[in-house]
Amino acid sequence: MPRLLDAALDRLVVPGYSRLGYLARAAGWSALPPDALAGRTVAVTGASGGLGEATAAGLVALGAEVELVVRDRGRGEAARARLLEARPGARVTVACCDLADLDDVRRYAADARDRLLALHGLVHNAGVLPAERTETAAGHELCLATHVLGPFLLTRELLPLLRAGSPPDRPGSPARVVFVSSGGMYTASLRTDDPEFREGRYSGGAAYARTKRMQVVLAELLADDLAAAGVAVHSMHPGWADTPGVAGSLPGFHRFTGPLLRTVEQGADTAVWLQAAREPGRCSGVFWHDRVPRPTHYLPRGEEPPEERAALWALCVDATAA
Repeated sequence: MPRLLDAALDRLVVPGYSRLGYLARAAGWSALPPDALAGRTVAVTGASGGLGEATAAGLVALGAEVELVVRDRGRGEAARARLLEARPGARVTVACCDLADLDDVRRYAADARDRLLALHGLVHNAGVLPAERTETAAGHELCLATHVLGPFLLTRELLPLLRAGSPPDRPGSPARVVFVSSGGMYTASLRTDDPEFREGRYSGGAAYARTKRMQVVLAELLADDLAAAGVAVHSMHPGWADTPGVAGSLPGFHRFTGPLLRTVEQGADTAVWLQAAREPGRCSGVFWHDRVPRPTHYLPRGEEPPEERAALWALCVDATAA
């Protein structure tokens, strides 16, 4: 698809984010080799359904060994059973971890370091959209803990495994960390002056959008931080996908856009592609949608000032003691 037309679809939002945009773009894509991820191990958080399960299915189809990182073991085992039914003989494990609980993140990471020799990919997909402000046991707002602090800590705690998955003799095939953000992040600024959403009236949608913006900036910061380890870090947004989370948290939006929503497989496509394709292995710190790098801001002077970016990094380090 010509770049100008592709960009126009995104600027118009509905054509670019809906299944219409996906179908128009996918017509020009080349299929990935069926063994593109053979010999590679990828962990996917929030993988008991929706985009996470679809991402895991896409990775398994390309030969990866996949770890489903879930809060509820029963739901995780059910997802594993569906994956194995679709692809008998696939290598799929289930591990429990609540990304909002930093102690649980440390516990899971320690267990993973004991069990695994290397990790070639990590997909931060776990997400929440609370109706009212909720705090974790450690006192952090739930969206911030789930979307930002937990993924930051997990990435740092799994760094030995990610480094082992990025051998220096294979510079074009690094371990890859992918943040599943949202197109809603375009509506939000970074706002590190109130990261816990204590000021004013709480809006779950606003907290979701702002923490999804934080994910995109954090991916850029981690890309710089992990460059010496040979680990690539990217973020992406899936467009408008028909997930249980959207149906439950945004019922009005789901009813209005239902016929235009992407399947979960279409929404997960770019996250899978980022783990398997060559191009994203040759760069880092890029924001993607439908396999194409996208601007992180559309308005003039939208880029976060260096002090805001530094404040986000300091927040993550201080809150996680990482």
